[in-house]
Amino acid sequence: MRLSRLINPVSGRTFVVPLDHSVADGPVASAAAFRDIALAVGRNGGDALLVHKGRTRFLPREVVRGTALVVHLNGITRHAPDANAKVRLAEVEEALELGADAVSIHINMGSATETRQLTDLAQAAEGCARWGVPLMAMIYPRGPRISDPTDPELVAHAANLAADLGADIAKVPYTGSVDTMSEVVRSCPIGIITAGGAPLGDDDLLAKVVGDVVASGALGVAMGRNVFESPGVARTVRRLAEVIHRPGGPSPALPDPVLTAAVQV
Repeated sequence: MRLSRLINPVSGRTFVVPLDHSVADGPVASAAAFRDIALAVGRNGGDALLVHKGRTRFLPREVVRGTALVVHLNGITRHAPDANAKVRLAEVEEALELGADAVSIHINMGSATETRQLTDLAQAAEGCARWGVPLMAMIYPRGPRISDPTDPELVAHAANLAADLGADIAKVPYTGSVDTMSEVVRSCPIGIITAGGAPLGDDDLLAKVVGDVVASGALGVAMGRNVFESPGVARTVRRLAEVIHRPGGPSPALPDPVLTAAVQV
């Protein structure tokens, strides 16, 4: 039931807008503008907003009623000695109390603290399984031994790591082409969404990239900075929602819930 709030029932895809950047980087907008951004996402085709637990207090009720809520469980500021060392900041039970439809957790595969972060992911997956909460694992190849975080082999490893540890959706970097991203999607038994990355500053180019992601068979995209830094947030959200949810293209890959339940029994 919760997963159905996150995924558009017509297209079978999802458009997630993360607004959790304020923990790592500072405010994404003024308090008033943050509210306007959330409203623009909810009114123009965004399927989910992703925030930290305390920020849920400042989301307009209209948005919470009509848009899925994803609560992020970990983070760190860019001022820390190791900005890749994500630490646990919330629990699954807290997210449920806040009305979350899903939770997310960020793992930097290849970082100096990968061991602890994987433990946090495994524990989050256990809590999500206990309470029936969808888990999105944001896994990025990122660390001293990673030279190309968009390398398809590394991205496929990240996506399958999410699946192996119990996540329902993997958020990973876009590999840069439909062909290589398709390979990643085919390699993984759970739905994959791609990270938006740095702002492109051009809605036409952004729509082209999102169209390529959809063409790869991915479940959708998570676009943060490309949305909240846009000079026309409502226009950008509408444009991307149209691309993500338009008919045609390969069906996104999701596990069969009946089969999954049977296997668990």
